[in-house]
Amino acid sequence: MNSEAGQYHTYSKDQVSKIGNTIIYLARKIKSPAKTTILKLLYILDEKSIEKSGLPFLNLEYKVWKFGPVSQDIFVELSDKPTFLKGYFTRDETTIEGNIIPEKEFCDDEFSQNDLDLLDSVIAEFGNKTSKYLVEYTHKEGSLWHTAAKKHDVLDLLQNEKINTTDFKIDFSELLLHDKKKKGIYEEFLEHN
Repeated sequence: MNSEAGQYHTYSKDQVSKIGNTIIYLARKIKSPAKTTILKLLYILDEKSIEKSGLPFLNLEYKVWKFGPVSQDIFVELSDKPTFLKGYFTRDETTIEGNIIPEKEFCDDEFSQNDLDLLDSVIAEFGNKTSKYLVEYTHKEGSLWHTAAKKHDVLDLLQNEKINTTDFKIDFSELLLHDKKKKGIYEEFLEHN
């Protein structure tokens, strides 16, 4: 949504529940994951879901940041005391990364069996990886982050630590350039959401 002061996002109760419970699920399956790990796994969930079905898992907006792709809203929630995700998790202030600790049990009300299967698949493939590995994975040549950073002429600036963040967004439709059916599904989803 747009406001006179700039852009802002609002999330429905169901979206908040799915985001919060996804973080709970990840934090219960991966012992005390770091903030960066959670951010990367949320991105990977959206990317893998769009590749598989044309539909995003959480439908978050991701920006091209130094350690991106990053959902700015979720970054803020994981960096301090949560606001719209309050009650779902807390941060372990005794760790450098502020490891994420679930505050309640996982609730699967917003999840299909396909969602749960995708969560388990992503955890199996990436759950034991370091934050550093996940950043490298999402930044590899040909990735959406790499492509967007190059397209907007900020790749060198990010890699050489001249800048940390940008407002450029990851374009998931690029995953579907060769799959017209899934691309149509994705475009229709975006149109209605």
